[in-house]
Amino acid sequence: MQFKGKTVLITGSSRGIGEAIAIRLAKEGANIVIIAKSITEDERLGGTIYSAAQKVEAAGGKALPIKCDIRDEEQIIEAVNLAIATFGNIDIVVNNASAISLNNTEQMQTKKFDLIHDINVRGTFLVTKHCIESLKKSDNPHILTLSPPIDLSPKWIAPYIGYTMSKYNMSMMTLGWAWELKKYGIAANSLWPVTTIATAAVQNLLGGQLLVNKSRKPEILADAAFFILQQPAKECTGNLFLDETILKNAGITDLENYSVTPGSTLQKDLYIN
Repeated sequence: MQFKGKTVLITGSSRGIGEAIAIRLAKEGANIVIIAKSITEDERLGGTIYSAAQKVEAAGGKALPIKCDIRDEEQIIEAVNLAIATFGNIDIVVNNASAISLNNTEQMQTKKFDLIHDINVRGTFLVTKHCIESLKKSDNPHILTLSPPIDLSPKWIAPYIGYTMSKYNMSMMTLGWAWELKKYGIAANSLWPVTTIATAAVQNLLGGQLLVNKSRKPEILADAAFFILQQPAKECTGNLFLDETILKNAGITDLENYSVTPGSTLQKDLYIN
């Protein structure tokens, strides 16, 4: 129960990767603040803040589901205040909420461009901003953002400029926060998968069931997050981690059980060689 009594605020945690991280930390006794918009289930996406809360509590944690659109700063402030009023403090922030739109410049709709930047960049920035004062009071505060390593080679940027800009911005914030918040002992790291992950986005937007079958389960990122977040915050900061590297360092080299279809050839993520 390494996170017993610790409060973890996770954005986009009604399903997928965010929910998996919530459940993993709940097994270690954490209080989980579930931040997402979904209060009624969409058949194509699955999951709500309430269904995620039930899973968190079944895993052994305490759950606080909060309907919050992180594009709205007032909603963020209200959610953070409610989390602190309920659990006393926020010890960990996981910036998981993200929108995706894989289009080139000509095909990118302006409203889509605005959406991915409002959520991925502005939302991530504001959630973190409003949690810092509480994080300062924690004995091992962490910020963990789901964003990729930064490679400025045009081959990575050119195909999906709008989306890549937003995700690289998230990684840049990680590097900046690691330096800015070091004086408070607050860690800032990013985490990204080596392969595609079986989420609603992969199922509905990227490649259907065929790509899902070539992907890993969200639990690989949940286990990687578990190992990162237990590290001393003053020592483990400013990293853009890959899930496989984290698990290897933790002594986990057999990753077959994370595959949706064991034995299948896995599809590498967009930003991984």
